[in-house]
Amino acid sequence: MFYKRFTFRLISRLVLINLLGYLLFYLIKNTQLWFTIIGVSLILLGSIISLYYYINEIRSDIKRFILAVKTRDHTLNFKNKATKGSFPELYESFGEILQVHKQIRLEQEAMFQLIKTILEQVPVGVIVVNNTKTAQDNEEIAFFNQAASNLLGVPAYKYWHRLQQHLPNFANEVDQISSGGKRFLELKIQDKLIQLSTEVIPLNLYGKNYTIISFQNIKDEIEQKETEAWNRLIGVISHEILNSITPISSLSDTINSMVTDKENLDQDEMEDLKTALQTIKRRSAGLLDFVKDYRLIAELPTPNLESHTIGEILKHIKVLMQPFAKVRNVVLDVEQTSSKITIQLDLKLVEQVLINLITNSIYSVEENENPHILVSYRLENTKLYIDVTDNGKGIEPTDLEKIFVPFYTTRKNGSGIGLTISRNIMKMHRGSIEVISTPNEQTTFSLLFNYV
Repeated sequence: MFYKRFTFRLISRLVLINLLGYLLFYLIKNTQLWFTIIGVSLILLGSIISLYYYINEIRSDIKRFILAVKTRDHTLNFKNKATKGSFPELYESFGEILQVHKQIRLEQEAMFQLIKTILEQVPVGVIVVNNTKTAQDNEEIAFFNQAASNLLGVPAYKYWHRLQQHLPNFANEVDQISSGGKRFLELKIQDKLIQLSTEVIPLNLYGKNYTIISFQNIKDEIEQKETEAWNRLIGVISHEILNSITPISSLSDTINSMVTDKENLDQDEMEDLKTALQTIKRRSAGLLDFVKDYRLIAELPTPNLESHTIGEILKHIKVLMQPFAKVRNVVLDVEQTSSKITIQLDLKLVEQVLINLITNSIYSVEENENPHILVSYRLENTKLYIDVTDNGKGIEPTDLEKIFVPFYTTRKNGSGIGLTISRNIMKMHRGSIEVISTPNEQTTFSLLFNYV
């Protein structure tokens, strides 16, 4: 309908201009009525100017509307023109769009305030740095929550360089993982030692680069886990020592009773004495071996990191473990031995870890009708995994938390230190060991390396 209204007005004005033009032409050609000619000329000029302003008014309103959307100006109002103008539905649409735009803006602001309030309440420190430098060549801090201020013992700085000056150690650790990643660091804040688990996430938002830094004090959690680990370790060590000391103590009492008040022993007593002494010697040797194993865990060499390809590592393992697996009638598949992906590691130590895992898998699948072990690797984001998968008896869920405790073993004649040493080696490589097991179906041990 508004098109018809505009069309009617436009046509009527054009018809009027054409009639005035024709009249003016007729008067100039056939008459000398100069006052009439001047009057018609002025009316014609006024009609043309009126048509121009009529069309230009719409163009101007559209320009104002676009500018209001660009500048997020929600004060612009087209209500009067929506009822009286040539395009009521158009101006009504302009008003609706501005209202929707205003509503979206308010919703975004409300969501921002909600997220900001949540981040202020969580016990995790959060700092967001705008990496676009200001005119003074400084990086502005876009967000600094109260938890971050409390954990670091600093006010909510506006600029990153101020925080760098106050806490250079913290800033340097963050710079080490500026491209993304996690890091553990210890800081002394106001004579109090805190242990921070720190994560950095780079983010590009609307053409601007931001760095999100989140961290939390995990000192209490670490101390609790250490206490639990020590308790489990003490329990295992006490059990092993008591198992050796009890028969030694008992046999010592027996020998003491045999020789007390006697100057000579008969043949049978001499045999019993020899047997008892041999048993004491054997258990003493077992106790010495136990202590040596404990020292082995604590005295691992520092890794000598060198560049090696995954293919090279897997080839070495295949050569080392294939004969042992074959003797046990176990199928050992080592895949992707041609991979050229390179990482920094100590080849000897990592080989030792893989030997431990594959050996455990071989013993695990011994009773299986179709024993099979698969060694492979995979890349996921910035992590590289070397997987050792078998179809053996697996690990019960209750044992998953215990298998890395020193001297804890579910295997007969096992020492219980292989997995402990393996995990320590991976920690020295800034990695870890993960395990997923479904009893009597499949078990996968994964060596996890950081790959950037």
